[in-house]
Amino acid sequence: MGDLELLLPGEADVLVRGLRSFQLREMGSEGWSRQHESLEKLNMQAIIDATVSHGEPIQELLVTHGKIPTLVEELIAVEMWKQKVFPVLCQLEDFKPQNTFPIYMVVHHEASIINLLETVFFHKEVCESADDKVLDLVDYCHRKLILLVARTGRGDPSDEEQSQDSTPMQELQKQAETMEFEISLKALSVLRYITDCVDSLSLSTLNRMLCTHNLPCLLVELLEHSPWSRRLEGGKLQQFESGRWQTVAPSEHEKLNKLNGQVWIALYNLLLSPEARARYCLTSFAKGQLLKLQAFLTDTLLDQLPNLADLKGFLAHLALVETQAPKKDLVLEQIPEIWDRLERENKGRWQAIAKHQLQHVFSPSEKDLRLQAQRWAETYRLDVLEAIAPERPRCAYCNAEASKRCSRCQNMWYCCRECQVKHWEKHGKTCVLAAQGDRAK
Repeated sequence: MGDLELLLPGEADVLVRGLRSFQLREMGSEGWSRQHESLEKLNMQAIIDATVSHGEPIQELLVTHGKIPTLVEELIAVEMWKQKVFPVLCQLEDFKPQNTFPIYMVVHHEASIINLLETVFFHKEVCESADDKVLDLVDYCHRKLILLVARTGRGDPSDEEQSQDSTPMQELQKQAETMEFEISLKALSVLRYITDCVDSLSLSTLNRMLCTHNLPCLLVELLEHSPWSRRLEGGKLQQFESGRWQTVAPSEHEKLNKLNGQVWIALYNLLLSPEARARYCLTSFAKGQLLKLQAFLTDTLLDQLPNLADLKGFLAHLALVETQAPKKDLVLEQIPEIWDRLERENKGRWQAIAKHQLQHVFSPSEKDLRLQAQRWAETYRLDVLEAIAPERPRCAYCNAEASKRCSRCQNMWYCCRECQVKHWEKHGKTCVLAAQGDRAK
């Protein structure tokens, strides 16, 4: 594992230097697709670097070449494309794709960027290098946390029964919904890393987090509802980890879940940092919300996160003090500009963008599809994916540990022949394309 390299240092430098922002109408284009592939390679290399702990060349390159703001801009651009252009595209009369692979690449782009940001934002210098774009990233993370709170109790879309006769677009819509959940969880981690830098953030960013969005109260709601945990019939507990729902053994029920841990650390940073405490207005509403945390601060939790003893003391003091009236100070501050600028530049043009992409991007020839599949296979090298995988492959049909791989496409895993046969009606739609891409090499 220590010798595993996806990119040579010179290659990584070239890919990072080449990162740039794209207009919404360019998403899915040839140049955009090349950058998407570059991001995937950088993403995998960053995970390898973090796993084997031999320095962080990808993180260092992104900071050195000033590319963190570019990644934030691309992240918000694809978020806007998914909200503003994708629904219009799906309603166009001529939109009847036989293959959704090119569209999937655009939908998946947001996940690729947030994955990379989650990996590199562990380092404080990355947050600092975001400059004023950290404001836009805070707003982005806030939108995703709102989605997490809103989805509480709805169940997970990936577990809904898959219709055997669903169209490619219906399958894509289901994949996009599941992906949105995972993206939101990654955004929670990124936000927690931003709070690690709370004492060095600009006044505008701090004000945005504490006053505009009141993140402490929103984080309390997330802890209350814990959308990454669920109870099944019979009391079985499941938690979402490593991209799937996993059953938790009864003996592990009190063990701190990684995502709950991220929320607690973010709360600790926002409530106990001197800079944040000076800015946060403890109104009666905020006091009521924060005091709910006392019920969660058990001895078992404190054993796992001892620093939370300070938070427990803070809450005990808060229960005794008078609340404050909302502050009405006149504060001149920066505001996030990426979303507003993109909306302003493209307002009234959503249908024109969708029509352009339908004609020039999302109606590829069979040859183009084969070439895309080939490049995709080259990007996702199986030896690299297996090396960075957190666990053994799982069966695509029943989710049991798997040891057999589809011999045609080499992408899907199964625990037995019976599961492979049952899954073929769904898997066959993508298997043939992937296999054609391999043969085109």
